[in-house]
Amino acid sequence: MAKKVKIKKTLVEQILSKAGIPHQGIQINALEGELPQGYERDQIFKTLALLGDKTGPIIGIVPITQHLSEKKLAKISGNKKVNMIPQKDLEKTTGYIHGANNPVGIRQKHNYPIFIDKIALDLNQMIVSAGEVGHSIIVAPQDLASFVKADFVDILEDSK
Repeated sequence: MAKKVKIKKTLVEQILSKAGIPHQGIQINALEGELPQGYERDQIFKTLALLGDKTGPIIGIVPITQHLSEKKLAKISGNKKVNMIPQKDLEKTTGYIHGANNPVGIRQKHNYPIFIDKIALDLNQMIVSAGEVGHSIIVAPQDLASFVKADFVDILEDSK
């Protein structure tokens, strides 16, 4: 009988488990991989790190199928302007490399403002990075927002 391969939990999954936040760890390439049955690509959210001209680092979380509006995020966060943090500065700012940024891990180390696009409120479950490239978690948007002290706001680029 073949042994079942146990996938080691990421630090983010361990944090959520310890806090009693219901979630499911999955291994997935968010851009190309096959999704778990019953999930759509627009349920996968990317965690973007930006720098506000007044506030410093800010985190925006939007579906991978859409684009963040820097203008909307600037206004909501009390900045005149926000820009993506350059990749070379990402790890020293958030603690994570490109593709592994996640709101749970960032919140554990930093008190940056976190904003999740309000479209997540229409979903029962969303998929976000679990802190390692190729690893993600499925979690209820309200549970995630509550745990990381995030606000649901309109930060998507308007459709043209």
